[in-house]
Amino acid sequence: MAESTFKSGFVAIIGRPNVGKSTLLNRIVGEKIAIMSDKAQTTRNKIQGIYTTDNAQVVFIDTPGVHKPQNSLGNFMVKSAFSALHEADAIWFVVDASMPRGRGDDFIISRLNEVTETPMYLLINKVDLIAREELLAIIESYQVDAPTWTEVFPISATEGDNVPELLDNVVSHLDEGPQYFDADQLTDHPERFVIGELIREKVLQLTRQEVPHSVAVVIDKIAREDEEKIHIQASIIVERPTQKNIIIGKQGTMIKNIGTRARKDIERLMGDKVFLETWVKVEPRWRDRPQALQTLGYNEENY
Repeated sequence: MAESTFKSGFVAIIGRPNVGKSTLLNRIVGEKIAIMSDKAQTTRNKIQGIYTTDNAQVVFIDTPGVHKPQNSLGNFMVKSAFSALHEADAIWFVVDASMPRGRGDDFIISRLNEVTETPMYLLINKVDLIAREELLAIIESYQVDAPTWTEVFPISATEGDNVPELLDNVVSHLDEGPQYFDADQLTDHPERFVIGELIREKVLQLTRQEVPHSVAVVIDKIAREDEEKIHIQASIIVERPTQKNIIIGKQGTMIKNIGTRARKDIERLMGDKVFLETWVKVEPRWRDRPQALQTLGYNEENY
């Protein structure tokens, strides 16, 4: 019998903020590698998640939600999102079934219309939040002035509905290719990056107002203390002293809560006990300072 061919390729996941792109990626790889919250613009960098079977390897590029930029960080995020379109062998455009098509969707579709000869999927996510009879009208609304979709998939990233079928379908459209990563590797990002994102996720989940968008996290140190514990030191960066006070909280309650929740996720990630130390530092207007953006890992020159 002839050996079956191995397929591989890159799939870009693009859409407005909060449509469920990171939830979908985490569902596919089976671990939390992209952080989630109910805040817009949670994802700031392109996150690559790796899905491997005996016959295929798909590298998914989860992109920042496309929005109207308000600062240099926002510009970086939008450039990062659209740059993925030219790296991909297939594109997944994710929309929220519970929200009508809006100007943000129109903007993304206008850019998708510029991409040729790449399989393009329309994913109607969060179908668990709508009545079944509403689905046809939603799909039809995304046919106007849009690319000819290779496939249209109603899915629920949260519940997993139709996700296995979606994966099988995208693999069928990929060409024969190499295995880029080890079979047990789930992301191309180093542990240091993922740990920083897990800490930032807790800040997003626990704070309100202007704080979430002004926060960055730097991992200062990762060192094994002994066979049973890893010591991690992290700095939470904000723009104003008032934000620092919010994150620290009354008698340190907020920063303690952030650390406790983050530590649990980090221990699951690393499979070991973790001692996590966090500090809060003020870097005025870091989101508009090119040097600060580069230091914190948001380098516009890459795009």
